[in-house]
Amino acid sequence: MSFLQKSRRTAAGVAAGTLFLSLTTMPAQAAESGHVARFLQQAMDRARFQEVLDLAPPGSSQARVLASSAEEKEATPPEDYARLFASADPQPITQQPQLDVTVLELDRLGRPVSSGTVLMSPQHPRGVVVPVDGNFHTSAVRWRQWDDNGWYANQGKGTIDIVPGREQAPIDFMSPYPASVLKLMVAFGVLRLVDKGTVALADTYDYRPTETSSLCQGDTSNTVANYLEASLTSSNNPATCALVKLLHDKGAVDELNQTFQSLGLETLQFKNTNPATGGRWSNPVTMSSLDTAKLLALVNGLPGRAWTTPAGKPVTGAVLSASSRQVFKRHLGAQGWNDMLSSANRCGSAYPAAGIPHAVADRWIGADGTVTVAGNKFGRDVRPCNAKAEVTYSHKTGWVGNSGADAGIVRSLPGKDGRHYIVVALTNLGTQYVDANRPPAEPGLIPVTYTEKLARLGRAVDTYESGRWSRR
Repeated sequence: MSFLQKSRRTAAGVAAGTLFLSLTTMPAQAAESGHVARFLQQAMDRARFQEVLDLAPPGSSQARVLASSAEEKEATPPEDYARLFASADPQPITQQPQLDVTVLELDRLGRPVSSGTVLMSPQHPRGVVVPVDGNFHTSAVRWRQWDDNGWYANQGKGTIDIVPGREQAPIDFMSPYPASVLKLMVAFGVLRLVDKGTVALADTYDYRPTETSSLCQGDTSNTVANYLEASLTSSNNPATCALVKLLHDKGAVDELNQTFQSLGLETLQFKNTNPATGGRWSNPVTMSSLDTAKLLALVNGLPGRAWTTPAGKPVTGAVLSASSRQVFKRHLGAQGWNDMLSSANRCGSAYPAAGIPHAVADRWIGADGTVTVAGNKFGRDVRPCNAKAEVTYSHKTGWVGNSGADAGIVRSLPGKDGRHYIVVALTNLGTQYVDANRPPAEPGLIPVTYTEKLARLGRAVDTYESGRWSRR
């Protein structure tokens, strides 16, 4: 019997019991969340994420190369990954992947009304529901920092706590590195500086790193607005380094982390980055799917109180100005990398499966209808899918070898089945992991970056939400 068969069999009763316990012990005001959580746990279990193949199994030359880049986790461009994995001998993944997924449902005004968060790991191979209170907060998880080597050596168990004082929490979970979804925290920090008048979007920032960085590159000069747009729409790393260095220059990084804590978003921690370059994005940068979803709810905007923190502080959408929220959402809506919970850039392909049914922004579409993002060609005419789009998806993706992430706001287009929700998926299933049925990469086109199981999950969530709205 394989480890997966054993783990699934032995964990089935425990997972079912934990699911029942977590749903029945929620406060009454959060009971509605049980429906979403139950669906999500079942959808993730049905996806069978444990069937992916590993292009860099332990002991391989590919694994050693990836381990050497842990300090600058996002410095490897897509073409370098393709070359690294060209000679790989894919092997079955050694244990159940690590996933942290949240669906946060919103009403027509953007107010959170219900949610579901499910964690999947070697300890919880069929997924475990995270209980939340009426403020969409949980103290039931001992969040641990991601450890690249420890995921193999320690059976997916972390050793560094993200939130102190959770030693007795019933769920112990090592949070996947968020990859470029961290740029949501950077943008939030920069726009807070704009709202305070510390900087203006029209200001020119001269980026002058005092150390070298393969991630951040060399000197640049541009407006804060242009750096922000490049960071969010094409996930430009050097532009983001400039914004991070700007935050350091203004003494705003510690304040940003304190702001997340004051908002009750305890797992959002932007730590250990390099003030000399704005780089060194590594494992001390942490996000959970639930706190990321709540951050996006504030970006989306809502009237009145969003939630109350554990310290008793009411949180409102006023944490960002209306103009900053508009800039933030506009850039997320113009996202170029539609290839994780969405697969819109590959419209009509037999592989990967179709994800969240949204339209690709016109700025990325060439005369032949195909998409090119930062020089990476996707090679499919997306106009037929754009014509049939059902929702807008304002989101940010991220990937490295062992991280695949997507976080965004979904809203139905006029005349389509109603839905309004936020979905966040943080996983260790980055470019290192592939499906057994993935076809060879086509010459000149970017390879499929994620397992198509993630796009299938995105479509399942959206189908569920389109039905939920009509029943409210």
